[in-house]
Parts: sequence; structure tokens; C-alpha cells
Amino acid sequence: MMTLKNYFSRFSALSITLCLASSSCQSPSSTEEVATVDFKTPNFRLVPTDTFHFNNFVDCNMAEAWVGDTLRIFPGKYGEDPVWGYATDLKFASGANADEIFSTPSEKYIAPRMPKNAPVGQPGLHGAVWFETVYQDSRDTSGRTLYAIYHNENYPETLPFNPQTEEGYIDQNWPLGLTERITPAAVPRIGVMKSIDGGWNWENKGLFLEDKQPRMILKPHNISKTFAGGVGDPSAVAVDDYLYLFYGEYGYPGEYNPETYSTETEASGQCISVARIKISDLEDPQGKAKRWDGKGFNADWDGIGSPISSLQISKENGGGPASSPQGGFHWGPSVSWNTYLECWVMLMGHVEGQSWVGDKIYISFNPHRDLGEGANSQAWTAPKLLVQKPGHVIWYPSLQPLNTPEDIAAKNTSLKLGKKARLFFKYSDLGKYMSEYIVEFEK
Repeated sequence: MMTLKNYFSRFSALSITLCLASSSCQSPSSTEEVATVDFKTPNFRLVPTDTFHFNNFVDCNMAEAWVGDTLRIFPGKYGEDPVWGYATDLKFASGANADEIFSTPSEKYIAPRMPKNAPVGQPGLHGAVWFETVYQDSRDTSGRTLYAIYHNENYPETLPFNPQTEEGYIDQNWPLGLTERITPAAVPRIGVMKSIDGGWNWENKGLFLEDKQPRMILKPHNISKTFAGGVGDPSAVAVDDYLYLFYGEYGYPGEYNPETYSTETEASGQCISVARIKISDLEDPQGKAKRWDGKGFNADWDGIGSPISSLQISKENGGGPASSPQGGFHWGPSVSWNTYLECWVMLMGHVEGQSWVGDKIYISFNPHRDLGEGANSQAWTAPKLLVQKPGHVIWYPSLQPLNTPEDIAAKNTSLKLGKKARLFFKYSDLGKYMSEYIVEFEK
């Protein structure tokens, strides 16, 4: 949700070799401490299909939930944005199955009632939001109580620095953003909204995670034309009493100082990270979440965590910091529990150049349902290439349910899937969100 949208401690890592039908097994990095895991990593194959176009604006993960016997999806963007303009694209569609809502024409989408942006300098919602995941409160048997986990972007103009709260940004040495004209870079945060009527009306509940001003990466070092720092592009899954948030970390892992800045230090704290919050705290989330710090969920909601090391790209393999014009990191996770494989599946994008250029989508697996035990939340296999589209820029991958009796009966969504799932992603250079493949898994 980047504006992009619009155009440590070393832990004992579980090392799991990924063997695909199209590639050989690879050995784990020699820098990792290896623990034995009884997990046969799944094979998968892409099955080409007729192109299935999603008929509305998509610039984020696909947030969806079954409300009774109705599948509802919430793509788009809402709110103030001085660079790209005020947005009213966050709308929803409903249908009896996945194919029906994915085929809904844009004019049939409905705009929910959203909280208004607060005036600059006053408490409340600032900047634009994108819904990334919808958590459905299991205590409400009607399915109408929803919590939307949203990506939120601000600038020094919409969220100026407040020395009393230390929230906001200082417009000094601020990096440039994604547009081709002179505009500022955005800063993403992650927040929570709630609906008690199935998504027709939403109330802002507060922030889940944020990085503050000291961690922003400024001129002269930040020349990526994307973010000044921050956290965003999340995907959240519920396990027992917790909601686990996988997200992109774009800030400096410490206080940014141009005199002591290090590209290696920046890159060491970036890529895909994880935090968690008690589901009971979603009603009043701010300050309640904890980030993984390399040993456990110990870092504060606005503190410095540690990314998932198995998902990072080494410098030797083209890895680099988010502020670099060359890029070199994974971002935009989309996580689902696969009931056929009985493991977690994560899709992610791959930044290769300035302005988040990248033509590849990767996949990773985690065999541990309980993400809170030990280092289970870190036990992701090394990412393997899922699809590549040379000459294009592809973002926001997701696996989606099919229009089958099994998927409908199970009320599958992008958070819970089976043996087969439809692969969607956005051709950012074409402005189109579509599916050209079904992914079929094998144990």
C-alpha cells in the first residue's frame, strides 16, 4: 500500500529444504543453526487457465470473509492523500461463491461508510487506508463482526511531527516518492477497523504497528522512490488466542544517522517480519502488539523487531536495503492455511529495482500450525520461484478459492484453502489484477 500502490539477535532457525517438481533440493545456509523437522515440503504445479479478470481496482492484499452464505471482498483505497488525491475506491462486492464476486462489474461495488479523516494535528484517522485482511470474530455466530487489518500511508503534510507523542514526521531531508514529478515519499503504518454489520459500516480502532521518525531513512541515502520507512503490506492469520501479522519492514533497525548509516545494517533489519496481538485486544489495539525480536515476541509495537531470516535475500544473491535503487528483498506477504497440506503457505513479491520494480512471485511453506510455540513463526522454507513475467512488474499475489462445491462448503477464502487454488496477482505496469493459473499442491 505503498504509494507504490498507486503507480539482532540470531535465533536457531529451522532449516527445511524445499523440493519442487521443477527444481532440485538446496542446502540450507551455512550460517543457520539447523534443527531437524519431520516435514516433507510440498510440490506444486501451475495449471494455465483462461485469463480471469478481477473487474475492480486492486492495490493491496485481497481482504474477504463469508458473512453467512455470502462471500464478501473489500479491495481498493480510501482517504486523504495529498500526492495521489483523495480516494473513494475502497468498496465491497458480495456473491454466493468466489467466481461470482470476482466477476462483479465495478459499477456494482458498494462503498461502505468509513470513518472520516481527522484534521491535521488532531487525534484520529490520518492518511489513506487499504484493507489487507479481514479477521472474522468467531464469537459472533452471524459472521457479521469483522476486524479489518489495514495499511495506512501518511506524509509530513498529513501527519506532522508531534514532540509530545513522538508521532508523525519531520519534513527535513525527506526522500522523493513514486510519482514522476517532485513529490514526497510516504510512510506506511498498520491499523485495525471494526464492523458489526458485515462490512457496511466501519469504526477505526487504532494502530497495530508503526515505525516512528527516528527510524525514517532520509536523504542522501534513500533514493528508492517509495517509502521513507515504516511497516506495511500485511497479511494476518488467527491461531488460538492470537492474530499473527506478517508484514513488510522498510525502516532502519535503529536510529537513522547519516553520519553512521550502513547499507548492510539497513538490509539486516528489513524484509518480511511478524508480530502478534491477542484477539481480545483488537477492540483497543494500540500499544498491545509485540514484534518478534529474534528470540520471541518481545519487541514493542513501535519498537525494533527482527525479520524472518529465511525469507531475506543475501547480498551475494542480489539482496539489498529498501532505500536502494537496486532493491533486493521480498515484500507483500499473503499467508493462508492449507487444509490439504496441513501447513501454512506464503506468497510474496520480489523487489529488484527502483520504484519496486520486480517480475517474480515466490512461495514459502511453514509446517507449524501453532505459530506461537518456540520459533515456529520463523520456520519458513527458503522462498522458491512460483511465477515470472519478464518485461512486466507484478505485485500483490494471492491464492483464492475456486467455484467448487468443496470450496463453497468449506467457506474457503484467501486465508484458508485446499488442494487447488486460483492464483491472482497484479500487473502493475498494466494496471490489471487477474488470474492466469490454478496452483495445484501435492503432499
